[in-house]
Amino acid sequence: QVQLVESGGGLVQAGGSLRLSCAASGRTLSNNGMGWFRQAPGKEREFVAAINWSGGSTDYTDSVKGRFTVSRDNAKNTVSLQMNSLKPEDTAVYYCAAARVVYVATKVALYDYWGQGTQVTVFS
Repeated sequence: QVQLVESGGGLVQAGGSLRLSCAASGRTLSNNGMGWFRQAPGKEREFVAAINWSGGSTDYTDSVKGRFTVSRDNAKNTVSLQMNSLKPEDTAVYYCAAARVVYVATKVALYDYWGQGTQVTVFS
């Protein structure tokens, strides 16, 4: 019943920026922590960024700190990931997800709902 749809992925040159969006439908997710994960070919899905229910608290994996910013708009039932200073190693399929908890969650196991993913490719 809950659907998450990512958009905004694409091809970008190293050093450039992309903004990913995740639109939720089915019910409001204002009581859910939200997260972004990514998965490159042959690698496990890894945590990228998370935000608590209100948007007042966030966390990031070390490799994206200072470059990525996660935000949410509960009135619109959306979550965004602003990605700046992109590097080729950021290339992956990016997924948004809704957690079963209200707080910032960094583990895959804490997320119940997942989007289909959007491809981000960074070339040098």
